[in-house]
Amino acid sequence: MALFFIDACYEVNMLERFKLGQIVNAVGLKGENRVYPYTDYKERFEELDSLYIEDTVYEIEKVRYMGEMAIVRFKGISDRNAAEALKGKYLYIDRKNARQLGEDEYFIPDLMGMEVATEEDEALGVLSDVIQGTAQDVYEVQCPDGKKFLIPAVGEFILKVDTLNRKITVRLIEGMMD
Repeated sequence: MALFFIDACYEVNMLERFKLGQIVNAVGLKGENRVYPYTDYKERFEELDSLYIEDTVYEIEKVRYMGEMAIVRFKGISDRNAAEALKGKYLYIDRKNARQLGEDEYFIPDLMGMEVATEEDEALGVLSDVIQGTAQDVYEVQCPDGKKFLIPAVGEFILKVDTLNRKITVRLIEGMMD
């Protein structure tokens, strides 16, 4: 059984765009922005020619890295004041420009709201969040009574993800729903 890995592009804007990151600050005096990536593959910024900041398309001029942050310079943003004006804004890409996923990989927005059921087909609730961790992701399931519980997103517990029928089949262990 393969593990279930998820691309970290986390949120969908109008179901056609993925949120790729957030501008957290300006860097230097030449219009560069420090970007917190929402993808597990930060080098993705190097592969793109442009992206959206809100509803405006910006061409990427240069990308470098500082630790886990991407430092991005956009065409037309040539000084610190212009870069600071973008602070706090989100970066999006069109779904059609998202990277190709392998087998057992899913975009988080495609999983949200899926029905979660046991291998005996007992309905448990819906997937309400994916918490990304360093070891593995964890799925948060919202039960009909409002309670929530967590399931590690590993093959031992996540048996099947059926995107066509929007259903995740899981194996629970004692105490998991407590």
